[in-house]
Amino acid sequence: MLKAEKAISPATGAVTWLLIDDESYRPHQESLEYSIYLRGKNRSPETQRSYITRVGRFLNWCSGRGTNWKTVPLGEMARYKFHVEHTQISRTNRLPAGKTVNAVVGTACGFLRWCAATGKVAPEVADALSEPRFLQYTPKGFEEGEDGRFRHINARVLKAAEIELPPAVLHSGQAERILSATRPARDRFLLALLLGTGLRIGEALGLRRGDMHFLPDSQHLGCSVDGAHVHVRPRQDNANRARAKSGRHRHVPVETAVVIAYRDHLVERDAIRQADGCDFVFVNMASRHIGLSMSYSNAKQIIERTGNRCGFRARPHMMRHTAATAWIRGGVDPDVVQSLLGHVSSASTAVYLHASDEDLRTAVDSVVAGVGR
Repeated sequence: MLKAEKAISPATGAVTWLLIDDESYRPHQESLEYSIYLRGKNRSPETQRSYITRVGRFLNWCSGRGTNWKTVPLGEMARYKFHVEHTQISRTNRLPAGKTVNAVVGTACGFLRWCAATGKVAPEVADALSEPRFLQYTPKGFEEGEDGRFRHINARVLKAAEIELPPAVLHSGQAERILSATRPARDRFLLALLLGTGLRIGEALGLRRGDMHFLPDSQHLGCSVDGAHVHVRPRQDNANRARAKSGRHRHVPVETAVVIAYRDHLVERDAIRQADGCDFVFVNMASRHIGLSMSYSNAKQIIERTGNRCGFRARPHMMRHTAATAWIRGGVDPDVVQSLLGHVSSASTAVYLHASDEDLRTAVDSVVAGVGR
């Protein structure tokens, strides 16, 4: 049985996730090299853990069936998909959604393709996982090439049906309630920042004090951006392992309420003597880690507990979804929202264009009202 374990380099502190045999305690060689490959692509430690855990699940399933994963046929991969679809998620006791099934099976297929590309398995193993498919619809400006040859792509053979749901957001009044329910000024500023800027939680936790340009004019700081704003800078050396996912620098304007919340936070933060030498904006305020940079798990617990006090579910990424949805519904151009969120692809921003239940009801009621005249 293979189990995912975290390894930390004593020289650099870099994190690598390994699959360890629980009897011999030896690392699984191919998955180790795959993990190093993921690190080379600047995948976050959380992404590495997710991928390696899924690879371990696939390898353990093959071992349990007596299947050689290096020569796994398409029929066995179809059985693996069936297994994933019909295995309940332990924390919810529910069957996984199609999107989850595709993520689990897709990771196994990606691992096999990487193994084929590096000569660890035969090319036929990976080739069987894809088939050519003709694109019936293409984006505006798409170049088809001669005889439309670019309209053929390699699509996955094994794919579960997905139900596209709008992202989970805080509904009307919930954002105000969760802000008013926070106790330390630090937590109130964290929530105000996430709701006002749409930053990822990792981006917020990686902020340094020099990234906060909250004066009307920042030219004395060597910054030409007008108005109050925050700089999101990709850093790989954060002590709390926070990361800016996109890997690109951007700035996001902030409103007055966020600036006021930051001012209150600084008064509270400056009273923590242990934080004097820490340049991170968000630091721990108690325990043996007082004054050190705040971790993701701590921030997640704070937001979840605050939501529970308010009587509804709250997660860090819901704040980002809430900000993006508010911008879209406020008439902000999707291209601008894409830039604010730091999305590389417009497809990532398109999820916020879904019609809400309220939109559907308004549309039907308007038609009924028109017919009744």
